[in-house]
Amino acid sequence: MSFVERLVCHPRLPLIAGLDSDRPVVRVWQLEGDGLRELGGVGDDAAAYPPESWERHELTPSVAWHPHEPSLMVIGAAGLRRWTVDGVAELPWLPACADHRDIAFSPDGRTLWVSPSSVAGEDKAWERSDVLDLATGTVEAGLWWDTGIVEHPGGGLLVTLSSEQGATDVLFARPDDAVPAGIRVYRHAIVLDVDGYHPPVFSSDGRYLALRGNAYVQSLDVFEFPTLRKVLHTAFGDPYPGFPYPPEWLEEQALWSSHNIAFAPGAAVLLAGSPQGNVIEFDLEGERVSRRAVTGAAVSALTVTPSGQLVVADRSGRVTVTGEPWEARSGDGAAARERVQEYLAGTAELPGDADLETALLRADGQRTWSADDLETVTEAGDSDPTWLRLRAAMNTHDLGRE
Repeated sequence: MSFVERLVCHPRLPLIAGLDSDRPVVRVWQLEGDGLRELGGVGDDAAAYPPESWERHELTPSVAWHPHEPSLMVIGAAGLRRWTVDGVAELPWLPACADHRDIAFSPDGRTLWVSPSSVAGEDKAWERSDVLDLATGTVEAGLWWDTGIVEHPGGGLLVTLSSEQGATDVLFARPDDAVPAGIRVYRHAIVLDVDGYHPPVFSSDGRYLALRGNAYVQSLDVFEFPTLRKVLHTAFGDPYPGFPYPPEWLEEQALWSSHNIAFAPGAAVLLAGSPQGNVIEFDLEGERVSRRAVTGAAVSALTVTPSGQLVVADRSGRVTVTGEPWEARSGDGAAARERVQEYLAGTAELPGDADLETALLRADGQRTWSADDLETVTEAGDSDPTWLRLRAAMNTHDLGRE
């Protein structure tokens, strides 16, 4: 049965996009009271996904809401398209290409960022991104990024990912229309094990950053910002010390949605949809876990709207707006801006030509690694992340050769 496997809210307007599980189709709803009214979509004539997982991954569209207008950009094998209430428009600026995986708007909505690049040349496509000026249609090659670009609630600070098979860097950056890359990266970053992550999710006050994904396990990591201290890690079967997990945690990993997290508005509570139709609530400050039933089928996606309403999709095909157990907190904007300024005061902007491999300071949630640290480490245990074990093994091998 077809169901919605990802929900993406407009950052300010009562609009929600949903990605279909069976075909590269995007549906759009408007939130009206406690219900949804479907407004249309993109790709209604698309064929079903092929059974091979890699081919399906290549065909899955990526979407981005304009930060202010009721406009949704969709990119995939059919090229770049824009949905508005007036219909769907084909945009000719980028060639139809299945390699386009990720799309994001600049915070002012004037620029579209797409990765990988279609103009950098075949040998550089996966090292650069496209920077599209929506006013002129001109496209330039920019800095490499992947897995979406998310703005911190305090404004002026972006978060994106740079992934490879062994490790993923969570990069903090600022928007800059004056440079071809479109963004300038800061020195302090987060490092995650392996690749396969989804766009980051911030709490409404900007204090917590959650990352869901991992190519091999159903992981969830939450970091405090701007300290970059890890406050939660689990693989839905390997509970983090201090949190009393329910028995359902041991369910088969394949039943857990990869797009099943959102922060409750104005609270240090992370929500996660479960295969039993429950929403699990992580109280990050009290280190408590609770759950409540919201649907009769496995949760396939969830999101929280700007007005504070929880929207849940399940594997029966339903998309439901639940009650509002939380009240949106006023005054969060000032606290979020302070956190951005605190981060900026403790880091430095990297030159545009900096080699990120050697220039970044990478926080793993417990300590921060410089390039010199990583060049000298020779010991790592089975419980250490893959990237650290690989680095220690390579350094040990190099010492043996010397």
